[in-house]
Amino acid sequence: MSAPETIRVDRGADRVRVTLNRPEVRNAIDRRMVDELHEVCAELEEDPKILVVAGGDGMFASGADIAEMRERTADDALAGINMNLFIRIARLPMPVIAAVDGYALGGGAELAYAADFRIGTQRTVFGNPETGLGIIAAAGASWRLRELVGEPVAKQVLLAGRRLDADESLRLGLLGEVVELSDLLAAADRLADRIAALDPAATRATKAVFAAAGHEHPLVDLEAQAVLFESPQKRRRMTEFLERRKR
Repeated sequence: MSAPETIRVDRGADRVRVTLNRPEVRNAIDRRMVDELHEVCAELEEDPKILVVAGGDGMFASGADIAEMRERTADDALAGINMNLFIRIARLPMPVIAAVDGYALGGGAELAYAADFRIGTQRTVFGNPETGLGIIAAAGASWRLRELVGEPVAKQVLLAGRRLDADESLRLGLLGEVVELSDLLAAADRLADRIAALDPAATRATKAVFAAAGHEHPLVDLEAQAVLFESPQKRRRMTEFLERRKR
């Protein structure tokens, strides 16, 4: 990956942390950031690791870059520039954690919705103000938010401009945890540690099966399980479990 301009990338043995880094425009998501995040996705598809996405102090991401969006055409809309990125992030082999401090609005909220887990602070606020700008939330909010918080609340956010603060988001399950700002990245790492302690192949299979369409079950579950039943890790981990139980 070439040196990124809009994100910072920190790589570890079992995880990659991406920090959105356009503070001068409140981490607005422009085409350059989209391209750089695609590069990270390509890396993680080739070498699966946990992804942690974070923003800045008080601002996860303010949304899509409005100066850029204003000039986009119908062809740009049909190309699904942001939508395709967020779909790719959601489909990464290993889990994705969004560490959200402050505002996650518009495309920034949709980026967080695409994650498997969201951790926030007391300053966290989610919102989709797109209709006030003459567009819709077309990068995943119209279906992901309904799945995350239910149809009535999703309609309040998408159709009536409601914003969800940290307490509401925690109560609704949109946030899995609310921590002090000073503990946010550490909390994301603790969650990543728990995931990393599990069998990676089983984790990847579980995520893939979980995302399968309803008509694909139960066959997709049985096929994934058949592969894992032949795995050396399955035998090793189960043997260790049985030996611990004997003690």
